[in-house]
Amino acid sequence: MSEPTNSRKIEHINAILKDPDTDRNARYFDRIHLTHRALPELDLQQIDTSTEFLGKRLSFPLLISSMTGGDHELVRCVNTNLALAAERTGVALAVGSQRVMFTDAAAKQSFDLRKHAPTALLLGNIGAVQLNYGFAVEQCQQAVDLLQADGLYLHLNPLQEAVQPEGDTNFAGISKQIASIVNGVSVPVLLKEVGCGLSVADIELGLEAGVRYFDIAGAGGTSWSRIEHHRRDQDELGLKFQDWGLPTPVALQQAAHLRGRATLVASGGLRDGIDMAKSVILGASLCGVAAPLLAPAMESAEAVVEAIERLRREYLTAMFLLGVASTPELQGKSALIVDIR
Repeated sequence: MSEPTNSRKIEHINAILKDPDTDRNARYFDRIHLTHRALPELDLQQIDTSTEFLGKRLSFPLLISSMTGGDHELVRCVNTNLALAAERTGVALAVGSQRVMFTDAAAKQSFDLRKHAPTALLLGNIGAVQLNYGFAVEQCQQAVDLLQADGLYLHLNPLQEAVQPEGDTNFAGISKQIASIVNGVSVPVLLKEVGCGLSVADIELGLEAGVRYFDIAGAGGTSWSRIEHHRRDQDELGLKFQDWGLPTPVALQQAAHLRGRATLVASGGLRDGIDMAKSVILGASLCGVAAPLLAPAMESAEAVVEAIERLRREYLTAMFLLGVASTPELQGKSALIVDIR
């Protein structure tokens, strides 16, 4: 695998597997305490965990967050297993950055997933900074078309690019570039951070560009800064910034007043169905999980299904213990929060 972008995908996976501390596991959601109902007045079996996003019905508000893509058997295996599991369980799936498909045609196979997930909600993915390096509507639409995607992530990763040996760091005027993509592609555009969080100022710039969907992707989970540290010889920059960013619950709280204009996705440090319930209470419409699903995806689609069903049972049980009968009823119900420490 001589192509740098392609090789980097495997280096990232290897770093995650070899260094468990790339998952910072900050457990920011543990600081949120909820109101337990000893008399929930509900039948557990009648609770409706389903929700709707981008016009598709999901069994519960889970998004398998972006992980990988490229010309490698392991990458193809991971993405295929994730797609199969998303279809079987009725959840959403976002692919990793599709930039690699424009420099290595063989990488396209890892993103050709609609055949494995004919009805699932699928999201494409292009780095927003690439809009300053030659990418435009044409490339973004090609990414959408290959995946037959329902939406397109434009991911924002200034820290990762800053600490990456070959990083693309010209983020000047990106919001204007984003507006051209919003107006030019055939599906909704979503803005996403990759582990440092979206501030209110970021979301407002996105709204001005015409974006209506925002994945907070805050700090507390996988640290791409630490992952990139493993690719820089004798350089501590990635370690210095490994915990940089807005914690996901904080970012959700700060953006709460924008919910009428912005649809929020919570990702970054969610590790179980309880974290998902707390995210929905804080206003999220969808909850992204990645790291807990990587190892199962390397094993089989069945292993991913098992992990997803475990998350669903946890989310369902949390709703039952909160006395809430449906996901829409749970969303934004801040009165359920006792305190945040």
